[in-house]
Amino acid sequence: MASKTSIEFDEEMEASARANIGGLRLDEEPSTISNPKLRSANKPPFVIGVAGGTASGKTTVCDMIIQQLHDHRVVLVNQDSFYRGLKPEELLNVGEYNFDHPDAFDTEQLLECLLQLKQCQPVQIPVYDFKRHQRCTDSFRKVNAVDVIIMEGILVFHDHRVRELMNMKIFVDTDADVRLARRIRRDTLERGRDVQGVLEQYAKFVKPSFDDFVLPSKKYADVIIPRGGDNHVAIDLIVQHIRTKLGQHDLRKIYPNVYVIQSTFQIRGMHTLIRDRETTKHDFVFYADRLIRLVVEHGLGHLPFTEKQVITPTNSTYIGVDFCKQLCGVSIIRSGESMENALRACCKGIKIGKILIHREGDNGKQLIYEKLPRDIADRHVLLLDPVLATGNSAVQAIELLMQKGVPESHIIFLNLISAPEGIHAVCKRFPLLKIVTSEIDTALNEEFRVVPGMGEFGDRYFGTDDDEQEHFSTSPPSNKVPETQSRPVSNGPLKPIR
Repeated sequence: MASKTSIEFDEEMEASARANIGGLRLDEEPSTISNPKLRSANKPPFVIGVAGGTASGKTTVCDMIIQQLHDHRVVLVNQDSFYRGLKPEELLNVGEYNFDHPDAFDTEQLLECLLQLKQCQPVQIPVYDFKRHQRCTDSFRKVNAVDVIIMEGILVFHDHRVRELMNMKIFVDTDADVRLARRIRRDTLERGRDVQGVLEQYAKFVKPSFDDFVLPSKKYADVIIPRGGDNHVAIDLIVQHIRTKLGQHDLRKIYPNVYVIQSTFQIRGMHTLIRDRETTKHDFVFYADRLIRLVVEHGLGHLPFTEKQVITPTNSTYIGVDFCKQLCGVSIIRSGESMENALRACCKGIKIGKILIHREGDNGKQLIYEKLPRDIADRHVLLLDPVLATGNSAVQAIELLMQKGVPESHIIFLNLISAPEGIHAVCKRFPLLKIVTSEIDTALNEEFRVVPGMGEFGDRYFGTDDDEQEHFSTSPPSNKVPETQSRPVSNGPLKPIR
């Protein structure tokens, strides 16, 4: 078969993606997914195989793809993690062991992990110690359901069963001298080996295995990248193709009024912290506030502006814009109140109204209390609620605002995470309203909680979950008010809507 010398996308790749997903056809439901309510949301991930010779730049290419796919959940799985641990007799003569031969890898376990990931199941990937030539028995790398799996390794195309699970196969083609220089640097600095040993191993095992196993697998590649990570044009084309595949069911294409702030590793890191159930209340509040501020700033960017010219200290004219003056916030009690400080920090002196909706009973649509600015009909409204789940409370709040005379197009709904069900509920009913969020989660579970979600946001933010109670004093309260402390003044109960 003739070698591909340019970037090509094989029709076989698309046929494979349509026909077979890890041994399961697209018109069949995988029985291994335990929660049927989540099946519709769990799309099979897009699997990319990246092969090439040792030190050809495979990891650099993978990192560049991951960087550009920052708004998707991407996981990198290294074939090196599936090295077999050496037996005692092999350890005694480790210099004679060929780590570049297919038999050095536990392909069966690699295949099992890929199948589980393609069926949207979490897996535990082994951790390999290159200095001891053994697997770590007490630690694993847990990987949950993702949008994209990148499988990287010198021999990931060797086994046909692994190849068949891939939607795209990339071969990184780099000059042999460049690869040898990189291998010497890597093995001496990262793996504690000496130069002489690296050269002997290269001549005895690495080069022959490349000629016998790695280079022949090049014919299976859909895309060949000359020069590895230096070929930015090739990587850009690959990312565009992946985005096209992933975006076919993107809610933002269905609803143009849904805006997701651009994801970065900083934002993903903050989401990781606030979603971690082990995160302390102090850290949860700190990083939630940072994310809320970003969402609020993004939401303000969707308000109308007017052109304004100013004179700078250098007596030059700067043509800029003037902020929208008629603005107010409305928080859905009580989680929405966590977003008020960020809004006040961005908009000095802004008026903020309140809406309380009973979320249990009456399908979550029972309006309990509202207090809104009298002139709210003349304002643009930023509706605040950190989690959009079923959308019932949001719909009730939006209907109330519209009853008060607020045009639908003047409402911007701000939240941290959104469930697809909530987006459908709100956007179908209010197509002119804008939703600004930082991430769209997978689905709702049987208890109508967002998955993966972050738990009860209000309890975690305000410290009213059960785990926090132990930090408070258990001594009985005193009925006496100290002389130096003024008695609290009651504002009276909330008045229900008549």
